Amino acid sequence: MPRGRYSLHDPHDHTPLADEHFQCAPGPFGWRYVSQLTAPDGDHAGSVDLTLDALGRPLRLELHAASWQVRGAALDGVTWVRTDPTGTHATEGNVRAHAFTGTSPAFLVATARLLRLTPSAAATRVRLVAFTDPVLAPRTVDQSWALVDRETHATDNGPLTVDAYQVTALDTGEQHTVHLAGDVVLSAPGVELEDLDSPPSDLD
Repeated sequence: MPRGRYSLHDPHDHTPLADEHFQCAPGPFGWRYVSQLTAPDGDHAGSVDLTLDALGRPLRLELHAASWQVRGAALDGVTWVRTDPTGTHATEGNVRAHAFTGTSPAFLVATARLLRLTPSAAATRVRLVAFTDPVLAPRTVDQSWALVDRETHATDNGPLTVDAYQVTALDTGEQHTVHLAGDVVLSAPGVELEDLDSPPSDLD
């Protein structure tokens, strides 16, 4: 059960955004990730709770940020309820999409798990609902994912397989690379793995 800390920053100007203290593990349904976010000033900034089924689909998602809350799941595409800070207004949404995404590294692992790409496979298109900070506003995005490299490294805990994905935003053509080892993000735009107290779990 990996536990650790990611630092999150603006991928363009590198402004620090938050530290995300996380733990994740395979479970009876598929995979679960929970985290707490801390702002640069030390204040609590939100939380993430994501459970995937055995096929990588979101069984349950709960996000908190700036007193906003989102609860979602895969249902007729993806369905969610977004609640405002006062708790008096809730808006339901539904999109014919494959899964959710957002600033948390959890969503990168979840998308890779959903697509199950191989190095020889063609790039795969995926439609996601992104919840953008700071108010968790929903936005539908189309991406293309390709597994462009897979390397195995010897470590004290045995071999570690690192996958490099090329992710393309289909609306802008912007490309970036995401490096994953099991259920841990080693590097991605706006994400740095700062601490990890046990090896990543193998999700295959």
